[in-house]
Amino acid sequence: QVQLVESGGGLVQAGDSLRLSCAASGRTFSSYTMGWFRQAPGKEREFVAGIRWSADSTYYADSAKGRFTISRDNAKNTVYLQLNSLKPEDTAVYYCAARRTLATMIRPPDVDYWGKGTLVTVSS
Repeated sequence: QVQLVESGGGLVQAGDSLRLSCAASGRTFSSYTMGWFRQAPGKEREFVAGIRWSADSTYYADSAKGRFTISRDNAKNTVYLQLNSLKPEDTAVYYCAARRTLATMIRPPDVDYWGKGTLVTVSS
């Protein structure tokens, strides 16, 4: 059974940085796509960034390009999301996500497994 456990969220000021981590267990993830989504209060869950576990192939939502970086550590079975130049509008619960294939994962229906989320709050 796949488990995804996020950590690293918190309260920061605008312009600050955070690094989110997602520890994955329960499978061999070489054929998976991993990623991050977020959900702000009163809004739908939206895609942030994705990475194919077996390759350095990454892609981002427009809101994340140039500020956020997704990466993975194969030895630790962990996916990271580096958040830089944070803005108040980045405030949301950030969810780690996994898809059982290498196909692009940019919509919630594409996701096979979800973590429980970690809250990022950015004050102005």
